[in-house]
This record gives sequence, structure tokens and C-alpha cells, in this order.
Amino acid sequence: MLTVEQQIFSVISWLVVLTLLQMAFYPSLKKTFGSFAFPVSFSSSLLVFTILSWYCGLLQIPVQIALLPFLVLFCYHLFYRHYSLDELRTEWRWEMIFLICFFLMLDVRFVNPTISYAEKFMDHAFLASVMRNPVVPPLDPWFAGGTLNVYYYLGYWMLGCLGIVSGVPSNIAFNLALPTIFSLAAVNLYATGTLLLEKFRWLPLLVLFIPNPSFFFQIAQGKALNTVIWDSTRTISNTINEYPFFSFIWGDVHAHVVSLFNQVFLIFLLLYAYKRWDSLEYRAKWLVSIFCALSLGSMPLFNTWDVLIYAPITLVFIALIIWKGRKKTDRISSYWHLLAVPPLAILGYLPFYLQLKTNTGAVSLVYTPSDPLEFLLVNGLFIAIFFAFLWRDMVKRPYLLLGVIPFVLTGYVAAAIAVIPLIYFIARKHYDISDILAAVGLFILIFCEIFYLKDNMGDTYFRMNTVFKCYLPAWIILGNAACLIVGKRLSEVRELPVISARNTGIVTVIVVGVLFVLPFVIPFNLSYGTGTLDGLAYLKDSHAGDAGGITYLRTLRSDERIVEAEGGDYTYYSRISSFTGIPAIIGMPFHEYMWRGDDTGWFSARLADVQSIYEEPDKTYQLMKKYNASLLYVGDAERERYEINISVTNLEKIYSSDGTEIYRLAE
Repeated sequence: MLTVEQQIFSVISWLVVLTLLQMAFYPSLKKTFGSFAFPVSFSSSLLVFTILSWYCGLLQIPVQIALLPFLVLFCYHLFYRHYSLDELRTEWRWEMIFLICFFLMLDVRFVNPTISYAEKFMDHAFLASVMRNPVVPPLDPWFAGGTLNVYYYLGYWMLGCLGIVSGVPSNIAFNLALPTIFSLAAVNLYATGTLLLEKFRWLPLLVLFIPNPSFFFQIAQGKALNTVIWDSTRTISNTINEYPFFSFIWGDVHAHVVSLFNQVFLIFLLLYAYKRWDSLEYRAKWLVSIFCALSLGSMPLFNTWDVLIYAPITLVFIALIIWKGRKKTDRISSYWHLLAVPPLAILGYLPFYLQLKTNTGAVSLVYTPSDPLEFLLVNGLFIAIFFAFLWRDMVKRPYLLLGVIPFVLTGYVAAAIAVIPLIYFIARKHYDISDILAAVGLFILIFCEIFYLKDNMGDTYFRMNTVFKCYLPAWIILGNAACLIVGKRLSEVRELPVISARNTGIVTVIVVGVLFVLPFVIPFNLSYGTGTLDGLAYLKDSHAGDAGGITYLRTLRSDERIVEAEGGDYTYYSRISSFTGIPAIIGMPFHEYMWRGDDTGWFSARLADVQSIYEEPDKTYQLMKKYNASLLYVGDAERERYEINISVTNLEKIYSSDGTEIYRLAE
């Protein structure tokens, strides 16, 4: 377990690197983004660092080189005095939002830090693999000899490279990841509110904090809080319907969560372009377009599902911006920067697509749509806000409700509910940005009711992934739209009392203080270890043999492969590869099956070979050589899983403690 001092140093070092990236970019953005340069510099600098480090990995040169352009840029701005103390003081609110949200989520991770359940084994395995051997594509820790060109891994790459340049080990970086994503998303959401609202600019932040209606429905039934949190994301039968608050509390550093900051960043960029395109200079238009391309182009690598949603949204906004300025005589020369966004998005990470080897499914019709009540328990809050906003339109033109009849008659009642506000948003004479966002979000919900993308999840959970991966972006988009609508309506209410700056500050301090205390009051740790940022600290008490063995293995060179027990998915097995990043012959086999398929028959072969290595001494050496495995791990899990009978011929024992033995294959 890392000491308190080491953990504090890790947090400081991590924040110093993030601040360096952001501050290096900030002065260069002021001409383009004006008062938004400071918040834009947070996400844009991290995305640029990510693509630079990715190309370093592709060229197999040290990823630390990606930090050099930022150091040069920072020194350049410092030399020419582009940093003004008075100017920086005016940006305090952005920095406060970032730091408050960072430490709020760090608070949650401190209470529930363990890499011990759900997808955490996978998340840390990929993170540790990147940090152990930062090459592109990264090595697959669960498939010795394979790489992660079967999966979207850029989030782990980004966080792993941050860990490398800041000197933070993976077991700490794991618990700094979500605070970083959460705080970046918060900054982008507040920027959206500031861009579009005169008052109540903080409202879009609620997108990260509010639970769905099912959460309150579960509480009303008297369920325990831990049960409520889980059950509220399994409301629509045989699907997963997470919302950001759950995702961050649950603590998986998974692709769909890591991508959230980039989603809200792209939304802000598109809204900024829509709002201010005609006032931007030539260089500024290019910079906005390049950032849009970088954000959109990163999505397939962060979480491929996102690009299926945001690529069409980007095209819609490009069309809207062009349509908005259609009366301009020079419209082609004014908008071709935007038309460059899609090709630039593809070109940025083109080597990724050339390397990609994965199974994709076709689009198919949903034959068992959502129960309407379950649908509303997930999406009802936003839909209720839209109904309240559109009520007058519905009274004036009730005949538009006839548009839902085909959906009702064909059995898609939940879709029909979402179609009602969609029709009235589309029928409005004058579109507001919030109307456009609402319509896009509703369209996503309707699509998920009628179509799904085929995968190998079986007949019962046939649409689980589609709902899972599409509902989070839908929540972000619908939440933004609803908060913007409410903010504008509240701004028009003259009877609202005016709260002084002093009282606003007091309320803010109280709310933030309560949020900091809540993780210590509510049992977030799920009976695992707590009170540390070291995600592997719990091993010392629960698996002492593995704790020592893993600590030792994390000190070895980066070109190792290991043999360990395999015991299915979502179990404690495959823990050595997960906690060290050292590739095992096979780990979490169903995950690998989903990504790779089994055309070559590797599935049964690898499982059988691992068993033979442990149980048939005459095959140990031969099979280890087959997979170029240099290490053999024998711990409690291996003894539980197999009848251990290995030949020590050609094996050298290099570690032995607390019942754990590690052997190295003789050269």
C-alpha cells in the first residue's frame, strides 16, 4: 500500500500536469474563444496531448515527448508575458468549478477506491497495460500475443499517458481518472450554460448530479440505498440505462464514462459555432473546426458508439450553420472550414482504422419494445419538462398528435410518448438551440425503441448494449436541452426574488460542503476497502499472497507474459494480468470472445492449454513456449482452480511468499 505522502504527491503531480497542459493552451485561444478561452483550454489541451502521445506510441518513441510542445508553448507565453495576474483572477470561477468537482469525485473515490468488482478489473488491466508498455495498439493483457486493436482504448491511453508523465502509478491513476473526467465535463457544461443563458448558468451542471425518476420510485418503495442506485439503472427490462451520477458513483473507469467529457466538449463547440460563426475571423473558424474534428475524431477510439450519434449531430449543426447564413454572398468561402470537419476527424486517427480488427453487427428491428412506464421512469423527467414547455403549442395544434398513431398501432407505445414532443419541437416556427438539442435527444430515444445493433449478447439481452451505449449520450443531450429550457423560462419570471451575491456564496458553500460529507455518510464502499486512493490496497488484507506477488511483478520489465488461472468473467480470476498489465494467455474469456469472435478455435484451445500447463507437467514447458509466456504464477486461485502438478524443469523460482510462487521460464 502506498503511503499517505505518496498518494498526496500523486494527486499534486497529476494536477500539475493537467494545469501545465491547460495553461500552455490558454493564451493561444483568447482571440478565438474570448471569455471562453479558459474553459475550452481544459479539454482541448488534453485531447491534443492524447493524439500527440498516441502518435508517439505508434512510432514507438517515448510518450513523454508529447509533453514537450506544451512546455515550449508555456515558456513562449511566459517569455512574452501573455499571462496576466489580473486577467487570471477573472477566470477564477472556471478553476474553482474544476477543482471543486475534481475533489468532490476524489472524495467518492477515497471512500470507494478498490479495483474489485464490475468492470474495474478490465479498466485497470487496460490502464496498466498502457502504462507498462505504451505502444500502439496497446497489448491486450487478457490475450497474450494480441493487441487492443479489437477495442476502443483511447480513454485508457489518455489516462495512462497522464500517469506516465506525472509519475503516478496505475493503481492511483485509476482513482484520479473519474475525478478528472467529472471535472472536465462540469467545466464544459458550465461553459454551455454561460454561452446560452443570461441567468442560472449553473443549471446544465445538474446533468451530472440528478438521478433518473426510477431512483426516487425505488426509494418510495422502501429499498436500501445501494439497491436503489443499482436498480434504477436496470429499470427497462433486460437493458442497462445508466445516467452520469450513477456511472461516476459506481466507479468503473469504463469507455462510456471516460468519453463523457469529450461529448459535452463537442456539444459546446457546436453550440459555440452555431451561435458565433459569422462573427469569427478566418483563423478562428479554422481553430473551431479543428477542435470539432479532433473531438469527433477521438470518439471512435474513446467509445465507438458515441460517433454513431455525434457524427450525424455534427453534420446537422454544420447544415444549420450554413442554412442560418444562407443569405451571405460569400457563403462557400465562409463555411468550407466546417465542411472539412468530417474528413479531418477521420484523418486524425487514420492509422487506428487501418489497424482495427473487430466484429460489427447489423441494424435490426426491436421486437419487444420498452414498457411505457419503465421508459418514463428512465426518461420521464426530461419529457415532463418538454411537455410543460410545449403545452401551449399542443393546445393550439392538437391535430399534430395524430402523428403518434402509427407508433401506437404497431406496439411502440414508449416511442410514441417521445414522438409527441418531437413533433411539436419540429413544428415550431422559430427554432431555439435548446429545441434542436431536445429534438436530437428524443430522436435517439425513438431510434432505440425501434432499432438495435446486433451483437452476441443472446436473445434475452439483444438490445442491452444499444440502450446502454445510446442512453448516456441521450441523457447528456436531453439534459442540456431541459436545463437550457428551464433556465430561459426562469429568467423570464419577474417575480423571482433576487438573491444577493453574499447569500449566493453562502448557499454554494453549504451545498458543496454537504456534497463533500455525503460519501462518508452514505455507504458507497459496498463492503470493500476504503480510506485510500490506492485501488490495490485491499489486497493486503483479503489476498496477502497476491498482494506481495503483484507488487513484485509490477517491478519487472515490460516484455513479460504470464500464465495465471482463468475462471470466467467478473470473478477474482485473471487478477494478475488485471493488476499488473502483464499479458496472460487468457483472461475474462467472454470479453475476448465478444471482441474477437472464435473463427480460429482459440477459445477452447487457450482455456485447455492453461489447465494443461498447471496439471500436466510434461506439457508445461512446451505450452509456455507456445505462447511465449516467460512467467508462471501459482497462488491460492490457481490451487482452487486446478490440481497443481508442474514440472520445475526449465523453471526458476523467482518469488515465494505467503503461499504465492512465481517461476520464470529458463532461456
